[in-house]
Amino acid sequence: MLIEEESGGLAAALAELKAYLRIETGGEDAVLAGLLRSAAALCEQFVGQWLLARAARETMAGDGRWQRLSARPVLSIESVAAVDVDGTSEMLPVDAYAIDIDAAGDGWVRATRAGDGRVLAVRYRAGMAGEMNGLPHALRQGIVRLAADHYLARGNESAAPPAVVSALWRPFRRMRLA
Repeated sequence: MLIEEESGGLAAALAELKAYLRIETGGEDAVLAGLLRSAAALCEQFVGQWLLARAARETMAGDGRWQRLSARPVLSIESVAAVDVDGTSEMLPVDAYAIDIDAAGDGWVRATRAGDGRVLAVRYRAGMAGEMNGLPHALRQGIVRLAADHYLARGNESAAPPAVVSALWRPFRRMRLA
């Protein structure tokens, strides 16, 4: 189970969106910020990566197998704890687990002392950039264009994003094959 913290960092994108739409007042800021959050979430789903760095906590079986963390790209794995059936948690010593972050940004964890029936609780950070301005320009532009499209189409939304948005995001898409 993956639990993530909220991230901020849409202020720069809000200014870009307002400039793109030629809006100079602040009366629509709440609506525009909501559209940006939705567009950023759709971008994350499309590319299969977290855009902005944020903390995550994930639980997984402690059976000794290498297991991939759900979010990516993983920036750091901060701690690994064992959780008993009753919910009590114990930080594991370094020799009780192994961690790895591969070249693709996937985080891997395994218990080296498997068989005690406990699950692992892993805390880590994942994301492509610390703020919106740190993202590749094409991703940022796609988010702004999608939010602008939704703003301009209020009430008669289409089912698919504009083709230009998909074209901007496609080079960053990472998918897992089952």
